Amino acid sequence: RLMSAPAHAAPGREAVEDLRLRTRAFIRDVVIPAEPVPGQALSGSERHRLQQAAKEAGVFAPHVPVEYGGQGLPLQDWPAIFEEAGYSPIGPTALNCMAPDEGNMHMLELIGTPEQKQQYLVPLAAGDVRSCFGMTEPHPGAGSDPDALQTTARKGDGTWLINGHKRFTSGAIGAGFCIVMARTESDGDTPAGATMFLVDMDNPGVRVGELIHTIDRTIGGGHPHVYFEDCAVPDSAVLGEVGLGFKYAQVRLGPARLTHCMRWLGLARRSLDIALDRTGSREIFGSRLSELGLAQELIAQSVIDIETSAAIITRTAEMLAADPKAGSAMSSVAKVHCSEAVYRVIDRCVQLCGGDGVSDGLPLAQYLNEVRPFRIYDGSNETHKWAIARRASARRRKEVEAGAPYQGNAVVRGEQEQ
Repeated sequence: RLMSAPAHAAPGREAVEDLRLRTRAFIRDVVIPAEPVPGQALSGSERHRLQQAAKEAGVFAPHVPVEYGGQGLPLQDWPAIFEEAGYSPIGPTALNCMAPDEGNMHMLELIGTPEQKQQYLVPLAAGDVRSCFGMTEPHPGAGSDPDALQTTARKGDGTWLINGHKRFTSGAIGAGFCIVMARTESDGDTPAGATMFLVDMDNPGVRVGELIHTIDRTIGGGHPHVYFEDCAVPDSAVLGEVGLGFKYAQVRLGPARLTHCMRWLGLARRSLDIALDRTGSREIFGSRLSELGLAQELIAQSVIDIETSAAIITRTAEMLAADPKAGSAMSSVAKVHCSEAVYRVIDRCVQLCGGDGVSDGLPLAQYLNEVRPFRIYDGSNETHKWAIARRASARRRKEVEAGAPYQGNAVVRGEQEQ
């Protein structure tokens, strides 16, 4: 069974709404004016300034427990706040709820030892360091299929020796530490499998390699190759239990998929606001653009995509909080739907804004570049659809085996029934 999130004292509805409104104001008044030119990354100094401002405004780290300097929101209350943060592509960074750090914080809170929390979670939650997650490998290593994991960790006398090659290690450049997934052998009662390790990036056995140039810019630290070459770490570097890394990864990946949906939905709303402002003020063929049927179709379909995405995000967040296993399965549905719906919304908004939509005079083209990789990151949509279909087929088969009526046979009707 997947671990449940720790029980935070849930704030009341009024407190959550107050935080949402303060986050909304902070993003619009402080963050949006600080956005870099479309296509450029946020500088480290500006990141520090914005995070300090977020702390002073009382909106920093909404998902982090109060004892670690955050706002202490339980998972089911994240959607409204993360969506407000995502209204700017740099908003989640300013609030310290951006991938991969947000997912790593969540996992450290759930399964880290007190010593690991003090060493890694405390500075990460404060924004003093960044982190990365080492899972993806060059083919034929782990990608959409985690069972293809090639990186190994061999146990010694009080140490582990990690060897492997990771790629698309988001955030690795300038990160303070990496959570590394490696294959480990069976040892007595400990099964063979995957194990997660906390590895300092200044470890002499870690080498950050070639940068992979991608179309997105909002994740600080890029997506480089990382090499682990006889990287020695102590037993205390094991995160969770040996051999259970894939199980623990689901603790991270289910919520992490969903928080991506939350953040990008905010950007979809921003895109639609840009398009609505444009269509409400531009005239063509004697009418406002917003009054023309073709434009109204694009606007209406965008509203539908946004609202259905918001609904599935809310439901999935509630499921993750109540039943992490069921919520993790539903997060695949949310990830596929939202990644495709958000892209459709922004693409329509580009179309509504014409030539300016594909220029750097408006940020919409950049937004397309930011959200397009989400259909690949955190498991390709095709892999998720495969898993969704398998779960649906297995569920129905079990229902029929348990006595539910089989409904797949066609009725043969006589002539008198035609």
